[in-house]
Amino acid sequence: HQHYWALADSDQEGFLMLSREGVALRRKEKVSKSGLWFEDFLVPALPLAPQAQENYENAISQGQQAFLLEQDSSSGDIFSCSIGNLPPGQKAAVTLSYVQELSLEADGAVRFVLPAILNPRYVLQESAEAENITSQVPRVPGKELPYTFSVSANVYSPRGIEKVQSNCPLSPLQYLEDDKKVAQVSLAEGHQFDRDVEILVYYREVNTPSVSVELAQADAKPGSLMGDPAVMVSFYPSIPECQGENTGEFIFLMDRSGSMSSQINSKEGAQKRIESAKETLVLLLKSLPLGCFFNIYGFGSSFESFFPESVEYTQQSMEAAVQRVKALEADLGGTEILEPLKDIYSKSCRPDHPRQLFVFTDGEVDDTRRVIAEVQCHNQNHRCFSFGIGEGASTSLIKGIARAAGGTAEFITGSDRMQPKALRSLKRALQPVVQAVSLTWTLPPGLETTLFSPPPTVIFRGQRLIVYAQLKGTNASKEAAGEVCLQYQLQGEGFRSTVPFSLNAKADDKLTIHRLAAKSLIQNLDGNLQDAAEVKNKVVDVSLQSGVVSSHTAYIAINKELNQPIQGPL
Repeated sequence: HQHYWALADSDQEGFLMLSREGVALRRKEKVSKSGLWFEDFLVPALPLAPQAQENYENAISQGQQAFLLEQDSSSGDIFSCSIGNLPPGQKAAVTLSYVQELSLEADGAVRFVLPAILNPRYVLQESAEAENITSQVPRVPGKELPYTFSVSANVYSPRGIEKVQSNCPLSPLQYLEDDKKVAQVSLAEGHQFDRDVEILVYYREVNTPSVSVELAQADAKPGSLMGDPAVMVSFYPSIPECQGENTGEFIFLMDRSGSMSSQINSKEGAQKRIESAKETLVLLLKSLPLGCFFNIYGFGSSFESFFPESVEYTQQSMEAAVQRVKALEADLGGTEILEPLKDIYSKSCRPDHPRQLFVFTDGEVDDTRRVIAEVQCHNQNHRCFSFGIGEGASTSLIKGIARAAGGTAEFITGSDRMQPKALRSLKRALQPVVQAVSLTWTLPPGLETTLFSPPPTVIFRGQRLIVYAQLKGTNASKEAAGEVCLQYQLQGEGFRSTVPFSLNAKADDKLTIHRLAAKSLIQNLDGNLQDAAEVKNKVVDVSLQSGVVSSHTAYIAINKELNQPIQGPL
């Protein structure tokens, strides 16, 4: 059962019931001094969340076994799972299924990360009464973890697998087929899960364009999200190296909140997050082109900038800035990024110097959606490149602000790959923007496509581009084929990349591509801070059809087979 506090006035005439988080649940007058009224409050009168939470609380109070999984209201990358009413000694097995695109590394590897660490998110004073799930997570020192953790990964690639690496000790890689298209790898036994588990997979051929078509869900209605085939297109546009450099305005926004003084990872003697961020910033500062403009902001509960306005980049101004960066400390309190962003956006952009914003943060903010929305409001006059510093950094924030302003996101959890990641982002910032991006489909008669997300507006050299679409209509031919053509312009010159594909769709009982497409659609719609009723209804509809949880939906299961309520100690 949940924990509740009771507040009574001195004459016992009034009684206010509060949950553990301080949310008022119900007021009761004339409360008996015997305390028998407590039974009345096991189920809150006002639901703490929408219908699912209310149903869960009702089931628990009636002695039923129940399960609830929901997305944290403050962040799109944190989920909480409640399992209620287990008798003493009973075991519970919890199975979570999730699907995601793997990020592409600078050296061509794809990167899978299973986070071990959930950093507490900073809570603004004015929203201190709001629930923040991260503050309730018990903290256990790494060396005292009461469990071990095993991971077994099956890896498949039609073009073969070269090698697999990890930040944790691995068992030897086993190829399950002679052509090296399927492999299996496991964590070494006894892993304590005291750090993020990172697995890097190197395929034999990287950056090869591909199109995958997946059959519709068997029992879904044709024309619905799950009732038509889904298509996933992966492009790696061949963009030539540009002559001359983009002398833009480079603004660096450095997180100097207290949490940046923590270690970057859990290894003994690991570098502090602030030191890693400073190292990355110094590297970028030394690599800027002469003639550009730059400024450096530090933020925490307050913010400050090196210069009132961006200054011209010269040998002298660079050296002076590098010395100031080296002296920076994590001494500015909380993680409040919204105000410095507003200050940056309030200053007019320089003609012929496109603005490039670089953000370094451990991402421990509680207003992720508002921050992303602010960046998105100004995405016509700048690009945003973000760096998540340290294990447990908020993927929702780091990826969200980069996506909102046509930039890219990198995560730095150790010093080994920091330099190539930093320079890759800078190289992209120095590129002219690819323009007039369009997709053209050539399909047999009777078929057409609908995109699940808006067509891309920015493409960088060496970047992967993923697009999801729905295939509508019918075509009886089993040998049917189509093609998709990506067109774009760079410095006035037109380019095109065409990928042919078979329409002989594959069946996948997990409906991986449909669910990735649903997530892309939800992410796109959920970024709307106005929460217009029709947008919310669309998110709920997509979520319920696909089974992909959103900020407006939750998973709930109640065991109706128990004839007797569970009683006694739990």
